[in-house]
Amino acid sequence: MRSCSGATRFDELDVDLNFTLVLTDPANMNLQTTVVFTDLIGSTGVFESVGNLRATEAVTRLTQWISGVCAEHGGQVVKTLGDGVLALFPSGQMAVDAVVQMQRQHQANIAQTPLELRMPIRIGVASGDVEMVGGDCFGDAVNVAARLSDLSGPHEIWANDLSLAKAVAHDGVRFRSLGSVQIRGRTELCAAYQLEWQTDLNTAFLTRQADLDTHLDGIDVLGGQIELSWNQQSRSFRSFDLPVQMGRVAGLDVTLNDPRVSRTHARLDWRNGSIVLVDISSYGSWVRFSGGGSDVLLRRKECVLHGDGLISLGAPPGDSDEHIIRFKVS
Repeated sequence: MRSCSGATRFDELDVDLNFTLVLTDPANMNLQTTVVFTDLIGSTGVFESVGNLRATEAVTRLTQWISGVCAEHGGQVVKTLGDGVLALFPSGQMAVDAVVQMQRQHQANIAQTPLELRMPIRIGVASGDVEMVGGDCFGDAVNVAARLSDLSGPHEIWANDLSLAKAVAHDGVRFRSLGSVQIRGRTELCAAYQLEWQTDLNTAFLTRQADLDTHLDGIDVLGGQIELSWNQQSRSFRSFDLPVQMGRVAGLDVTLNDPRVSRTHARLDWRNGSIVLVDISSYGSWVRFSGGGSDVLLRRKECVLHGDGLISLGAPPGDSDEHIIRFKVS
């Protein structure tokens, strides 16, 4: 595979489409390691728009290119999962360097890619215990990395605090606290950070070990404001306005007159620097983030809101807007 340094476009890479990078010596892998989980956003739409053959080739080339970036930075790819890649790194620093280069180079590549083939990358990074079984890996860090990837948006990198504890932010990178977030299937909250990797950022975190800003937990680190629009109505809520109640009953903060919506269906909570949607209904809620990716189904569960998208109460997003709330987190 050709070098992934510089501005080589992934659609020009001279690669074997059967290329696979495997963990060659799992016995030597430390129990404490750093997991990177990458996911391509919008791949389903690519298959629909260009057909299976062309889409398969584009997705395969991208996952192979991602694998090459991981290998270049000392990572070892355990497996690819359709449009995702799971890799292990000996240290958080090596993982950070890899995913930052990945996003920066992909941003340059995607600008030269046909619109119908553009697939942004979202990335989760987590350090912790990992167990190797039969060439596959399991453990808390794997679950956390996958969940952080799910919660992140297009072109974003989310990481847990353990992965950044000894990492040095350099070359314009900044670690921004997102507060504590809930990880599905995990009772303990996760202290999460977003890696701001854009080179034009003016940051005070250059060429030194990055402060993890733990004193910011519970403070307004996401901007503390969410804009909601529904049925030709629009309102903005600050962190101190939350919780916000949504449902069919008149007098709630957000009222939707649709039989699929429960009397009190869901609410927005402010929790340690994050705006969280909590479903308390019988039929569930759906969240669709802008930029593609699968809808998130919540049934008596919760989800951190970020960026913009829509919330659908009582039924998946469809032709009707009666049960749809559009949101934008500032």
